[in-house]
Amino acid sequence: MSEQQQPVFAIEKIYVRDLSLEIPNAPNIFLERDTPEINLQLDSKSIDINSDEGLYEVLLTATVTAKMKDKIMFLVEVQQSGIFRIKNIPDGEIDPVLGIGCPNILFPYLREVVSDVVIRAGFPPVILNPVNFEAMYQQKKSKN
Repeated sequence: MSEQQQPVFAIEKIYVRDLSLEIPNAPNIFLERDTPEINLQLDSKSIDINSDEGLYEVLLTATVTAKMKDKIMFLVEVQQSGIFRIKNIPDGEIDPVLGIGCPNILFPYLREVVSDVVIRAGFPPVILNPVNFEAMYQQKKSKN
C-alpha cells in the first residue's frame, strides 16, 4: 500500500462551540435542599467541511436540565465540537466513524464542561454517565 492510500484519522481541533447556563429561579433555588431530577438530552451531527481534504466537524450537543419539583434549578446547553481529518476510509465506513467514534472522543470533554459549569454556577457537580454512541447511532439510522 502506498503512503497516500493509508487510512488517516486525526484530531485537528477540539473546542466548545457553544455554551449557555440559565438559573431561572435564582437566588431562591439555592435555598432548596431536595435532590434535583437531572434530565440529559444528547445529539450528535457531522458537517463535511472539506471532503477533498477529509475534514469533518462533529458536534456533540447536550442539554442538561435539573428540576426540583416543578422548578428548574439550572439548564446547561453545551455544544462540544471537533474537527477530524478522515481520509482513505471506504465511504460506507465514514458515517459510523463520524456517528460513533468521534462522539466517543468528544464526550469526556463535554462531560468535563458540564461538570465545571454546574460547579461554577454554585451547584454540586453533575457527572454524566457514559453513553453508548453505537446504540444512539443505530437508533438514529433506523429512524431515517
